[in-house]
Amino acid sequence: METSFVIDVAREAMWITLLVSAPLLLVVLVIGVLIGIIQAATSINEMTLSFIPKLIGLAATIVICGNWQVTVLADYARGIFHRIPGLFT
Repeated sequence: METSFVIDVAREAMWITLLVSAPLLLVVLVIGVLIGIIQAATSINEMTLSFIPKLIGLAATIVICGNWQVTVLADYARGIFHRIPGLFT
């Protein structure tokens, strides 16, 4: 097994991780900032107030982007399995 192969697999794994997690993280970030602004404007200092909107936002994002995320992960796994025979040549 060559070092370049391992580096390519690791680089691709990091890229796929970033690509798949970005929609979820962006939704949570936007909702958190909006709830924070509302809390600052109304002086409500309840820490659990942002939990339910974030949970609803995550569920909606998974419903919208979930199929795409699973497809990307399955394609990556399929690519890794297709590379296995080349390791032993």
